[in-house]
Amino acid sequence: MTPLLIGSIIGGYFLILLLIAWTTGRKSDNATFFLGNRRSPWYIVSIGMIGSSLSGVTFISVPGWVQTQQFTYLQMVGGFVLGYIVIANILLPLYYRLNLTSIYSYLNQRFGYFSYKSGSLLFLASRTVGSAARLYLMASVLQLAIFDALGVPFYQTVIIAISLIWLYTFRGGIKTIIWTDTLQTLLMLSAVGITIYYIGASMNLGLKGMAQTIIESDLSRVFVWDDWGSSRHFVKQFFSGAFITIVMTGLDQDMMQKNLSCKNLKDAQKNMYWYGIAFLPVNILFMSLGVLLFSFIAQNGIVAPERADDLYPMLAMGGYLPPIVGILFILGLVAAAYSSADSALTSLTTSFSLDIMEIDKMSETKAKRTRVLTHIGFTVLTALVILVFRILNQDSIIDTIYTLAGYTYGLTGSLCLWAIHQISGA
Repeated sequence: MTPLLIGSIIGGYFLILLLIAWTTGRKSDNATFFLGNRRSPWYIVSIGMIGSSLSGVTFISVPGWVQTQQFTYLQMVGGFVLGYIVIANILLPLYYRLNLTSIYSYLNQRFGYFSYKSGSLLFLASRTVGSAARLYLMASVLQLAIFDALGVPFYQTVIIAISLIWLYTFRGGIKTIIWTDTLQTLLMLSAVGITIYYIGASMNLGLKGMAQTIIESDLSRVFVWDDWGSSRHFVKQFFSGAFITIVMTGLDQDMMQKNLSCKNLKDAQKNMYWYGIAFLPVNILFMSLGVLLFSFIAQNGIVAPERADDLYPMLAMGGYLPPIVGILFILGLVAAAYSSADSALTSLTTSFSLDIMEIDKMSETKAKRTRVLTHIGFTVLTALVILVFRILNQDSIIDTIYTLAGYTYGLTGSLCLWAIHQISGA
């Protein structure tokens, strides 16, 4: 699989994204960019949100993560589902009742100017770092697959990767993203499913044989009941998953902005329920892939890479599986990373424009110009943070993201939840 072939496939993929952007971004204004004029079909939003939640981090890290965590991550995923139910029944009704575009504006209503700005700034910091971490994984793989062979340095790879996001989001914003994210989610899940098929074929396993291999593997342990001191104990994982979801989804401008683009509260709640239900089988699919990857290298005497994140890329692109797997891996990774990063860039632009720059108080022409400049600014900032991650050379980036989120979203979440309690009781 030559760099030219990979580059051509990715180029064709981006032409499709640009076509979607051109179709959805015509006659757009700030209302289109921020909330898609509140006309988004709930089922399209639901599919796209799966890709935004999973991202390139899940695509690469979760299959490798089963080596140390087994299937115990499912305990946290079960907590995620509970969190989505809480969001649908408590947070979404509040957001729609207050007719919010930036969800942090209710801090201003309850606690005043400085609390409002602080909450928004904490989101901006956490989402910038999280988005950059996800894109860092994708850029690293593209560097290995294409640009090293062409003699292109990593910083130029980053510039190319993030410039493409800007190109298809700068006009239509959330109206474009709900459609591109749907395409990218379907592509990502198809890549994983087809990879599992070819791994099973290479190991002479049918569907039943693969299921048996996964069930009988030591890596398929789900529940931890016997060691309360373990960070993987069910109670700790389940309830931390619920609170992580409430904070990282329900109190996150990125994820809630898509929900607020639905036509009404009822549609937004349907979106959240179906999205939450789908999250469990999707994660089982990724972890099953991880077990099969480790079974494959054990059967064939292949030495596991030092970094867990490198397992899937190594097998997909190293000639161990048919070339189609490598092609789908690249497309799936790009789709996974971009489905998260494009909405993050839009939400960062939205929050900064409304919460910090207060463009809703400007004339229409000045507001649009400020929004465009803000969009460019966060594009550049994200590229710089990616380069910092390259210097730090993190091992398993999913751990880094959850650690950072624990600090930034924890502070934001505490403030927002208190404000919600006060507003609801007012």
